[in-house]
Amino acid sequence: MSLPLSGPSVPPRSGKAPKQVVVFVHGLGADGDDLIGLAPYFAEVLPDAEFLSPHAPYPCDMAPFGRQWFSLRDFSAEAITAGLDAVSPLFNSYLDAVLESRGLTESELALVGFSQGTMLSLYAALRRRKSVASVVGFSGLLAVPDRLLTELSARPPVLLVHGEEDPVVNFGFMDLAARALDALGVSVETLPRPGLGHSIDDEGLARSIGFVVEGFNQKQV
Repeated sequence: MSLPLSGPSVPPRSGKAPKQVVVFVHGLGADGDDLIGLAPYFAEVLPDAEFLSPHAPYPCDMAPFGRQWFSLRDFSAEAITAGLDAVSPLFNSYLDAVLESRGLTESELALVGFSQGTMLSLYAALRRRKSVASVVGFSGLLAVPDRLLTELSARPPVLLVHGEEDPVVNFGFMDLAARALDALGVSVETLPRPGLGHSIDDEGLARSIGFVVEGFNQKQV
């Protein structure tokens, strides 16, 4: 089955058919190659997992290279919402095709997003028919939380990791997202990273790996 998005992938370390899939969702101005380098760290404790890192569908309109899920020239809530509304059907079609082609279900799928990839991962996962095993969001934000009052259809466990010195996406968005998700009955954990900018550090990576493992184990109970 052909997928509506393409990008680098890493097969299960075990050499067997995948029992889980982890999809990395990159940020603005990057592409799938940016996050696939995290796969070996996850594979150490998830030997039967396959790792996918799709390229966003559009060239970045704010740089001469890289990709974007939607434009962020206009950072208003209205523009971000419109961008997410437009791209989420494609992203969900990609996730559906990944699961169907591998004979897996949402309980064997984890999303790990960074920045704009976090926005999309949260937006899509909270509106799917069934909950994925977990969502990890680095350095992002929860777009239009008020709309979740009527649009929420899934409650995957969520980990939010954010550098306190992030100059790109304000650190305060982490607490706003956590409070909104908690009010909606979504299990949410936060990990602030003192002194960190718009990046992923060793402690954030380690906790994200543990969180994904916990999500897969919880779904298997």
